[in-house]
Amino acid sequence: MWDLGQKLDQPMDEEAGKLRNMYKQKKFSALLVIRLAYQSLGVVYGDLGTSPLYVFYNTFPHGVNDPEDVIGALSLIIYSLTLVPLLKYVFIVLRANDNGQGGTLALYSLLCRHANIKIIPNQHRTDEELTTYSRTTIHERSFAAKTQRWLERGFIKSIILILVLVGTCMVIGDGILTPAISVLSAAGGIRVNKPEIDSGVVVIVAVVILVGLFSVQHYGTDKVGWLFAPIVLVWFLLIGGIGIYNIWRFGGRVLKAFSPLYVYHYIRNGRKDSWLSLGGILLSITGAEALFADLANFPVSSVQIAFTLLVFPCLLLAYSGQAAYLVHNLHHSRDVFYRSIPEKIYWPVFVIATLAAIVASQATITATFSIIKQALAHGCFPRVKVVHTSKKFLGQIYIPDINWILMILCIAVTVGFKNQSHIGNAYGKSFLRQYCTAVVLVMLVTTLLMILVMILVWHCHWILVIAFTGLSLIVECTYFSAVLFKVDQGGWAPLAIAGVFLTVMYVWHYGTVKRYEFELRSKVSMAWILGLGPSLGLVRVPGISLVYTELASGIPHIFSHFITNLPAIHSVVVFVCVKYLPVYTVPEEERFLVKRIGPKNFHIFRCVARYGYKDLHKKDDDFEKKLFHNLFMFVRLEYMMEDCSDSECSPCEPRTERSRDFTLNNNGNTTSLSNDVLTISSVDSIVPARSSSHCTEGDEYEFLNNGREAGVVHILGNTVVRANRDSRFYKKIAVDYIYVFLRKICRENSVIFNIPHEGLLNVGQVFYV
Repeated sequence: MWDLGQKLDQPMDEEAGKLRNMYKQKKFSALLVIRLAYQSLGVVYGDLGTSPLYVFYNTFPHGVNDPEDVIGALSLIIYSLTLVPLLKYVFIVLRANDNGQGGTLALYSLLCRHANIKIIPNQHRTDEELTTYSRTTIHERSFAAKTQRWLERGFIKSIILILVLVGTCMVIGDGILTPAISVLSAAGGIRVNKPEIDSGVVVIVAVVILVGLFSVQHYGTDKVGWLFAPIVLVWFLLIGGIGIYNIWRFGGRVLKAFSPLYVYHYIRNGRKDSWLSLGGILLSITGAEALFADLANFPVSSVQIAFTLLVFPCLLLAYSGQAAYLVHNLHHSRDVFYRSIPEKIYWPVFVIATLAAIVASQATITATFSIIKQALAHGCFPRVKVVHTSKKFLGQIYIPDINWILMILCIAVTVGFKNQSHIGNAYGKSFLRQYCTAVVLVMLVTTLLMILVMILVWHCHWILVIAFTGLSLIVECTYFSAVLFKVDQGGWAPLAIAGVFLTVMYVWHYGTVKRYEFELRSKVSMAWILGLGPSLGLVRVPGISLVYTELASGIPHIFSHFITNLPAIHSVVVFVCVKYLPVYTVPEEERFLVKRIGPKNFHIFRCVARYGYKDLHKKDDDFEKKLFHNLFMFVRLEYMMEDCSDSECSPCEPRTERSRDFTLNNNGNTTSLSNDVLTISSVDSIVPARSSSHCTEGDEYEFLNNGREAGVVHILGNTVVRANRDSRFYKKIAVDYIYVFLRKICRENSVIFNIPHEGLLNVGQVFYV
């Protein structure tokens, strides 16, 4: 019976092959690319752009005695900006985007399509036929094939997932720390000209600004970008112009820093703590990872144009101008940015700096929204509400729950560290240590994933892979070794924040995997359903049942549990599987796969709805409407193909394309039924036979319409997960407390699917892991 069920309920290869899609990737005109490059200023570059506020202060927190140290630090800043944001991210990592999607999870999706490393095994070869499921072929004996086989080992899959989640959680940590750091750094400028102002006032001002910042997020990236872009544009032009002014005023001696020799001299012959000062210099390249994660909001070309033509040169001028001022005013290292501003324009620049600092937070906030949306699709984050804020650009989203959580944590960090922070020019040393730790760990994770992408996806020559790996790891490991010494001095905070999010994401993913494995193990054979007969052993009442399941084949356990406990089932049953694939989007024309399972007079169908991590399972009535539209189209196509088959065969030939209605006897054979009948001599031999009558297309249409008019009931499984009694204590804590708590506070599937309360039926079941 099991073998027979498998023969009857095969994956939807044929249905997927029938889809003909005209989807094409949207092309951007040159004018639109320029417009988006301008708009990206207000979203992507705020973090990178406001670094001149605090880099030199945190590089020389105890002052500087030798002008050569200033030139050496400037040289490090110049080459850090060139190697990491410019070369690594803008020209290499951005090319590894998944059809415009960025971040560590986008890299993970790329790898999932080129190697079987996804832990939830809900993919099938039919998914690879999608237009957007792009992948390259790998020669069996190549190094890429060996790498692929190595990655597909069980424990390696888990290591890759944990690595990706660590990088994701660090970006979320940046989304908490960056707003506090940037806003405090700008607000601290009040005390430069007004030293009598208490630091508590600065904290209050920062909190007010943070509340206002998070309150405007619901307007969406498009509107926020247009609001913030002019501010950032003016900011970059100002810091670039002030840099030119200071170079002209104090001389071009600092331009020697463009020689890489000064990097070597600074590290080897500089101050005793020159190695530890790298943590301050690292701040000059923060925001590079947010730049990659924010890629979902803008095309790659727009980001590259804005960075190379405006952001990069203005940053170099700003740092060079500050260095020129500092060489002649060594005692002003504490507040070099504000001291270097010409007195006549001090207050206008201060206002712009404060506004730019607010904008700086936007980059990491938007990046957090993007990566959490991706994590949702990978089953790595509890279900939360996702709002698409733009009809033109689907990557622009807003997540209300995450927005307010970030705001509360940002305020808590700002207020909680006020006593430890010496809020003068910028912010406290504790903030620096926290931020540097998170930034450098994200960069390391991206580098390791990029190595795999270059091997598996790009098939790069081994020399290029080694060159990228060596150059990236030398720079990032150097910075990591510098901030590693500061973990016990405040750098633990981002690790603690990331640890909390990592625990939440990993426990949720673990519970999701176990629930899927339970459904897979406990699914019912189609042969068992057929053995019940057309009535399924029950009374068939008018209406349509939509049974939601995570399985793309087989009968879910909740259905057997339902029909063995209730005396009736609806006249039409549709098993609905909503699954996310490691692609950025699934075109509408290819989203739904519909198949009939079992004989026609059973009226049982399966519908698989496929989504990418960029797609939104719409919170409207369109899903049900589109589902029924595809169901009716399938029935129509089925009858058209049967009529075509009938016209091509002789009257004496059996219709091989006919739907097959039969039941099983105790020996696994069949007896004749109405409509088209199969004569089955064994489970391995199925012979179609003619029937005296069969259902017409009109009859089927009328039957489905009557069922829809009678009412649609959505049946969802309410699975309760429990740890076994003999499980270890940490597993009991993770499953019985953390996972159960997350299930209670997250959004229900009924809300996500927009199921009306009066049409919802939950089927409870318990399983132990």
